Amino acid sequence: MVEKKNALFSNRDLKRLIVPIIVEQFLAILVGLSDSIMVATVGEYAVSGVSLVDSIFILLINLFSALATGGAVVAGQYLGQENREKACKAADQLVLLVGISSLVITAGIYLSRDFILHHIFGKIDADVMESAKIYLMIVTASIPFIALYNAGAGIFRAMGNSKLPMYLSVLMNAVNVGGNVILIFGFHMGVMGAAIPTLVSRMLAAVGILFLLRGQEHILHLSKPFSFGFDKLMQKKIAFIGIPTGLENSMFQLGKIVVLSVITGFGTASIAANAVGNIVATFQILPGMAAGMALITVCSRCVGAGDYDMARYYTRKFLKLIHILIFIFSLIILLLLPFILRLYRLSPEATRLATEIIWLHAICATLLWPESFSLPHALRAANDVKFCMVWSVFSMWSFRFAFSYVLGVYFEMGLFGVWVAMIIDWCVRAAFFIVRYRGTKWQKHRI
Repeated sequence: MVEKKNALFSNRDLKRLIVPIIVEQFLAILVGLSDSIMVATVGEYAVSGVSLVDSIFILLINLFSALATGGAVVAGQYLGQENREKACKAADQLVLLVGISSLVITAGIYLSRDFILHHIFGKIDADVMESAKIYLMIVTASIPFIALYNAGAGIFRAMGNSKLPMYLSVLMNAVNVGGNVILIFGFHMGVMGAAIPTLVSRMLAAVGILFLLRGQEHILHLSKPFSFGFDKLMQKKIAFIGIPTGLENSMFQLGKIVVLSVITGFGTASIAANAVGNIVATFQILPGMAAGMALITVCSRCVGAGDYDMARYYTRKFLKLIHILIFIFSLIILLLLPFILRLYRLSPEATRLATEIIWLHAICATLLWPESFSLPHALRAANDVKFCMVWSVFSMWSFRFAFSYVLGVYFEMGLFGVWVAMIIDWCVRAAFFIVRYRGTKWQKHRI
């Protein structure tokens, strides 16, 4: 039992860590919502085209977020050991790794753009294809910038400072929304008007966070001048956590993209409803996403200090909080749902489908999401990443992907069947992670 007086983080510390992350995540999702609403004024085909391409970018952003998580866990554990020199070296190596890998992936996206548009997305209407192509060509250039921003934000959170990433997020999202208003409504640039501000805002955020990380007054900071030499041992430690987590996130998102190819067969109304459903549903789980990032910071410090009772104490505390917050956020979303859907100007069929899947998600997220997606963060903070990767990928492909075909196509449940398959995946994931957490094997992997 952990006594309150011996806790590494007070309730006030946790509040200072979690609230800015919630604000940052809220702004990011709100911009996604406003983007889609403004794009919807161009037409349902534009919403569908942008949502298809965004599924690719979410995969890549998750990949780099995983690398950032790897760096944050390594730095956090070193801070728990009170070894600031190695913690700062981990920050240097994280930025170097993310910068180089993001440039390589950006080049790969441009070289494979025809394959992505014509093979991964399957058969789609010509106007949806044109929208997807325009958005892909512009926003791909932003990949290195959002990758570096995520790395920098991860470093700041590892030292318990989530306010600076929040301030930069406010700037980034203000530029994005303002640019959308000007280019979409002022210059009538359609999908291009949504893509250009995304690129510019991510460039500003990356430059800003790297500049701030150069400040030597921070517990974690970049070296001055920056060292471009690779430290193989440190890279290996970051990769040990980041790569399995990245593969897990990437395979998870890839599965969603493959499932999306099933949804495209249901028609444009289902594609549009799925796009709107994904955005609105993300608001419901927003506090869980934010608290999960904070849980990594807290648990990595506990693990670094070798105090696993403390790690379990904070994990239980976070899970209770996340259940409560998801319930509150879901309730607010459901009360506002008719107004939100009217903003999208969807067809009656798309509106009906979106309403069904958002209600399903709200109920099940309150009950299952924290154990399915927040609990694994505690395991990752203890370097137990291979278990999380193997069973997440297994659950995704064996249950979500398989049941999407069975329920959506074979039983003709359409889009709703695909979302039911997602809930089945959640149930399986939660079972695996609860059993693992109750054991002790995850406590044997710290740096």
